[in-house]
Amino acid sequence: MTDSPGTGQCDCGAIAGPLGVCADYYHAILAEEQADPQMYRWHAPVVCAYLLQHPSRAHEKYLDGQFRRLQLYVDKGLDALLRVAAHQVARNRHGAQSSYDMRPLAAYAPLPPGGSPGYFRATFCGLPFRDGSFVSDGHLAYGHHIETIAEATVESWRSVQT
Repeated sequence: MTDSPGTGQCDCGAIAGPLGVCADYYHAILAEEQADPQMYRWHAPVVCAYLLQHPSRAHEKYLDGQFRRLQLYVDKGLDALLRVAAHQVARNRHGAQSSYDMRPLAAYAPLPPGGSPGYFRATFCGLPFRDGSFVSDGHLAYGHHIETIAEATVESWRSVQT
């Protein structure tokens, strides 16, 4: 299935929500977080989870790093993920020769081979959207929803290994 509003089902297996399929939610999140620095804190887990749930929309060579970053987020939380991102930005600013420092992610399992699991217990189509916003219940509630999607994404990809 494709990730298009006309199908009623997303390629991750989710049924379209009030905003449409996951791509519609994803683009709405990206637009809203541009005006909300507090919401933007969850940008990296949003991008990683979306691309891992919709790998046909991702560049395959980056999925392993995104899977490892999402595992870090699930394991150690948002602040740890933001510290790793800040480390990379500082490293790049100082003219690092290699493209990405994978050392902070070395403890995490690589992306399993064999393709997408195809089912996730929590998806973007399930995010609450009220009063024109994903954060109408507050930023912590929004963060909890993103964490649930991240956990479901890691869980489903890990199931591919078994």
